[in-house]
Formats: sequence, C-alpha cells, structure tokens
Amino acid sequence: MKRLIIFLFLSTFLASCNQSSLTIGCPDGAIEWVDLVKIDDVTYQHQFEAAPDEPLSTQIEEGEPIGKVTYKMADNACSDHKMRNGDAAYLEKGTTVYTVKGYPSSLMVVANDKVYVADQKKDAKTIGDIYPIKGLVKEVHIESTDDGSRIHTFSQEAKEKFLNEWLLLEAIDPMEMYKEEAFEGNRIFLEIELNNGVSFRELYWSDTNAFHRGAYGNKIIQAVINKETALIK
Repeated sequence: MKRLIIFLFLSTFLASCNQSSLTIGCPDGAIEWVDLVKIDDVTYQHQFEAAPDEPLSTQIEEGEPIGKVTYKMADNACSDHKMRNGDAAYLEKGTTVYTVKGYPSSLMVVANDKVYVADQKKDAKTIGDIYPIKGLVKEVHIESTDDGSRIHTFSQEAKEKFLNEWLLLEAIDPMEMYKEEAFEGNRIFLEIELNNGVSFRELYWSDTNAFHRGAYGNKIIQAVINKETALIK
C-alpha cells in the first residue's frame, strides 16, 4: 500500500534531483521503482504480485504485440528520469508487450506473464479515459488497511451507481490535489475487480472526497461509499 502513495509523489521527487544526476552519474541512488511500463503514451502499473512461478490465469489470453521494452530503468536510470514510450521499471530490454484479448489495450497489457493496468494516460479528461472499464467490472471491494485483504463487497446496485459516477469524474493532476491537502484524513482502499480476474486498487480519502488517481468525488459517490463502509462489521 505504501508504494501506491510513493508513486503519487514520485514526479515531484524526481524533478528536484536534476543537478545530482549531472554530477555523480546514473543511477544516482537506491530507487525503489513502482513496477511500470509505458507504451503509446499510456503508463501501466502491475499492482498484485503473484507467486513467482504462477502462470497467467486461464481467463487472460495474450493478444497482438503492441510494443517492446527499449529501456530498463532499474539499475540504469537517474532519479530525475522521465518515462518515455518503451521504458519499464523492471522488465528487461527487448521484452514484448501484448494486448489482452477482449480488453482495450488502453486499459491493460501483458508482459513477461504479468498484467499491467493503465495508471496514467496523456490528455485524459475523465477517470473513464484512464480506465475504459464500462461493462468490464465484476465487483468493487473494500480492502483492509492493515493487510489489503477484502473485507466487504459492494452490492450490485451500489457498484453500478458508483461506477456510473466515478468514470465521469474530471481527471485532475494528483500533485495539484496534494498541494490542496486532499490526501489527508481517513483512507479507504477500494479494489476494482474486472471480469477476467484482474484487479487494481484505488485509494479514497473520505474526509476530502478525493481519489489518489486524481479526482474529487461528488455527493452520490460519497454517499455510496459511506453506506457501504457502514456495513462492514
């Protein structure tokens, strides 16, 4: 969970390190990169580590290749490195990146038997632009803040109401929200589970009605989440 928040503010940290990379070479320190890959101006993140030798789920089928990794950041990049198409945090140079059959490539890709879900997208106007998941969501869960385990599942009515509103929210620069102290107070960990079993996490601050991906919720979203969290025993 900590790594999710670290990534939110990584760009600020990187921007502050320009001079060091000019003087001492790269890499210029021990960097714990988030597991990312960037293809076609979409930055994807792998969030859930499976067992080391566990194959892809039978529900996930590789599609067509859409790119290759051209640069591995771990052990090579300076702390002020800005991701470019073909960059990956841990995937080796030359690794092929594939689509996932039945899902838009702008939502998820597969590389080295791991699924990567969209995390940032150039020119995204809404959360739905980042996550084109309409009709693809199986469940919405609330996770424990202690260990990340699922502790509650939204009702189907609540799931639909939440998604209908959430995907329309305006996408905002998370750093601007950070400056506004939007990421303060009580945190709720949401897990969006897709029909093929792939999941991704979203952090929500109930005091400020804010999402870490970069959006403020509306009254309907706030009411849905408050109602569902009240059902947790």
